[in-house]
Amino acid sequence: MRTVSHSTTQYIADPDSLRRLCRQLRESERFALDTEFVGEDSFMPRLELIQVATGELCAAIDFPAVGSLDSFFELLGDPRIEKVVHAGRQDIELFYAHTGRVPSPIFDTQVAAAMVGYGTQVAYAQLVQRVLGKKLEKSHTLSNWSQRPLTRDQITYALEDVQFLLPVYDHLRGRLESLGRLDWVKEEFTRLEARPSDGSSDPRNRYQRIRGWDNLKPRSAAVLRELAAWREEEARRRNLPRGRVIRDEVLLVLARQAPTTLTALRAMRGLHPSEVGRNGDVLLATIRRGLSLPESEWPDVPRAGKPEPEAAGQVELLQAVLKARAQEEEIAPSLLASAADLQALVDAKRDREKLDLPVLHGWRRKLAGDVLLRVLEGSTVVSVDRRSGKLRLTPNG
Repeated sequence: MRTVSHSTTQYIADPDSLRRLCRQLRESERFALDTEFVGEDSFMPRLELIQVATGELCAAIDFPAVGSLDSFFELLGDPRIEKVVHAGRQDIELFYAHTGRVPSPIFDTQVAAAMVGYGTQVAYAQLVQRVLGKKLEKSHTLSNWSQRPLTRDQITYALEDVQFLLPVYDHLRGRLESLGRLDWVKEEFTRLEARPSDGSSDPRNRYQRIRGWDNLKPRSAAVLRELAAWREEEARRRNLPRGRVIRDEVLLVLARQAPTTLTALRAMRGLHPSEVGRNGDVLLATIRRGLSLPESEWPDVPRAGKPEPEAAGQVELLQAVLKARAQEEEIAPSLLASAADLQALVDAKRDREKLDLPVLHGWRRKLAGDVLLRVLEGSTVVSVDRRSGKLRLTPNG
């Protein structure tokens, strides 16, 4: 494992310095990558700082000071250079928003850590301490990264987020190789790189991120879809957080009650009068559009109500089997399948193998998906070993 020592630490605040840094990074096989941003008062989080590290250097790029990141963005797309991140989904989405491209190839140490027994969503500081025995000082977690000049302590804190990533990478990659799981983790990184452009950012899919949407009737869900898509475009146009236009819980009430007049809109709790004055007519038109959709265009709302006792028992059995397989393989159970995935398997009754669930694809299927299907079909029997107390899976007949 490499030691953590950087011959140079740089603060990049002008275009010439950035170009020199990019020339240095271009000579590396990989570099650690992280960002600091401010997202409380705008639709798209404002990129403030980019941190990078190799074995020889550690640098913080002041985005507002540098202005253009074209030369750096070229590096993010260079297929020869691996970008090492930790819990990098937000960073990837942020770079995608700026460039229309996803950084590639990616190695996410949080994902890799879950693959080798460190648990799901392990924090960076915790992982550094467990792997390297180094305790990080997390004193600037709520720092205001938009202030200038940044303090020396802020920059030091920010650089800590990358200066230990490559030694952690070396350890995790070695563990993955010894366990024969490099192909597994590459499959996960391919999914991670594809996510920002897979349609999940489509404004008309945004309603599914609103908690409680699946408790609506299908026609009301159609109204919510139209309202959420309108809010997405309006928030983007005004560069405001979505909740500053209309909060999620207010959208749910609008979808459920479907008011038809400005008077009814003004009577809604939580809907600011200024928003009614600004967009009342548009909101009413959006609601009418959702109500007028034919049934064939209504969203598919998950079946409401509690599962039948028999189905609940089957889900609990699958959870036990999943946990047993995860313990055998020293991997986080939630990385294999969620409770909702197991419920979907039970509910399907037939043609389960055709469901589009992660546990039925790739390495997850080989590790757990096939055995879950066999348990549900009755071709594999689950019992408890009398001596060890562990679950035993045996063919039926």
